[in-house]
Formats: sequence, structure tokens, C-alpha cells
Amino acid sequence: METFVAAFTPVSSQHNASLQSEQSEASVRPLIAGNWKMNGLAPQLRQIEAIAASVKAKPPLADILICVPSTLIARAAQCAGGRIGIGGENCHSEMAGAFTGDISAEMLKDAGACAVIVGHSERRQHHGETDAMVAAKANAAWRAGLLAVICIGETKSQRMDGKALSVCGDQIAGSVPDGMTLSASAVAYEPLWAIGSGHTPTSEQIAEVHAHIRRCLVVRLGAAGREVRILYGGSVKPSNACEILAVPEVGGALIGGASLKATDFEAIVNAVSKRAESSLAALA
Repeated sequence: METFVAAFTPVSSQHNASLQSEQSEASVRPLIAGNWKMNGLAPQLRQIEAIAASVKAKPPLADILICVPSTLIARAAQCAGGRIGIGGENCHSEMAGAFTGDISAEMLKDAGACAVIVGHSERRQHHGETDAMVAAKANAAWRAGLLAVICIGETKSQRMDGKALSVCGDQIAGSVPDGMTLSASAVAYEPLWAIGSGHTPTSEQIAEVHAHIRRCLVVRLGAAGREVRILYGGSVKPSNACEILAVPEVGGALIGGASLKATDFEAIVNAVSKRAESSLAALA
């Protein structure tokens, strides 16, 4: 899958410049990413095999990534067979050292990962990760040649207080390192009050925040900020994927529970094709 490799393998600056030029002339492929969290033992790898087989049978109109616990990365990469990307769920900012129990971005890469999630709300909440720590981890991911999926999002109280936009803007300012590019990063907006709750923001609420994130990225990064994919994450499931993926500035999804079951994840991937068909029908 050449498009997948191009999207997830930041190599030389010359290659990145060429990639940016090519993708600016066409729409950027959405990124559909799964996050297994602290779930999955060896038998669960059958779900990876099923997703890879589905992608082989019907190539999707999106880049596909499944982020799994570090214990499964090497085996998941083998099961994926290069048809889908396998990523980690966290990394340390240092390359190596006396950090018992941690894992470096280079270790993830060595195990077969092509990407890593950094700054997930559960890491921020339960492990006290700050914006500065997230930025350092994103830099570590780039150093190792991994795509960094940088997560941001507001709590329920911040949403109720009317601070959702300012919180997300501040997190972008603090969590996104200089030099962010399309080929090296994605931003995932996850309203904390929606994750795992079954409650999803309205399309209007998602559109408002994603438009604000885009403005912040452009202010921060210039032209490069117009092309970075902005994923939505928070109770994405087969029943609402089409609606969410049709929202302006939504460049994909970060999926939790629904990524643990191949049939549910495949249904969300297929929603990208349905969105494209709807767009073509509207133009006809």
C-alpha cells in the first residue's frame, strides 16, 4: 500500500516536500485509527488478521492504523502483513535510559510500529502528562520515524463553562512541536466527556472545534497547518461514523472500543467510501 507507506514514513525533508506537493494537489486521505487501550491478548490478533484481509479484498479510501499494547506490536505487525499500520499507544521522550517500565519510540519502531499515540486523555488524566511532556513525546516519535497522533480535548466542566475552544487552542500551542507536517503527524480531538460514554457531540459542536483547531494549526504552522489531518475521537461507532466523517475538517477518526471487533471497525472504514459516494452524488 504505497499511500499508506507515504503517509506513515517520514524520511528525508526532500521526500516530505515532494509528498506535501503531491498531496496538496489532491484531497488528503482520511486516517482511520484504532486504539485498543489496555486490551488484547494473543487470541485477539485474529481481529487484526480479519481487518488486514478485508483491506486486501477491498482497498479502502483511507489509511488504516491499529494501535495496540506494546506486548502485541511485533505479532500484530506480522498479522497485518503490511496492509494496515500498527502503532503504539504511548512512548517515553528519551531514546534509552533508567526508566523502568517505559518504552521508547525507537523500541516501538524496532518492534514493527509505524505510529504512536501521544497525549491521550487517559494518559493526561491518570499519569499527569502535561502539554510539554506530550510535545517531547511527539518529538521522540518523529526522531524514531513514527507518525505521532497528538491528542487534545476538553473535559465536561470545561465544555459547560464555554472553554472548549480555548482549552484546545492552548493544548495545540503546548503539545504540538515546531516542524509538524502532514507525513509526520495527526491531531486527534477527543472531548473527554464523550470517550466511552456513548454520548457524541453534535455535528455542529464537532465542526466548531475542528474549524478552531484548523485555524490554530495554520497560525502555528502556516501552510503546513492546512494539510495536517484532524481526527475525531469519542464514541465513534458504525451507527454514527458516516455522519461524523462528513463533518467539515474531520480528516478521520480515532476509535476505541469499536476497534476491538473487526466487523465494527470495518464498518467505520467503509463509511469513508460512503462519504465519498455521497459527495460525488451531490456534485452530479
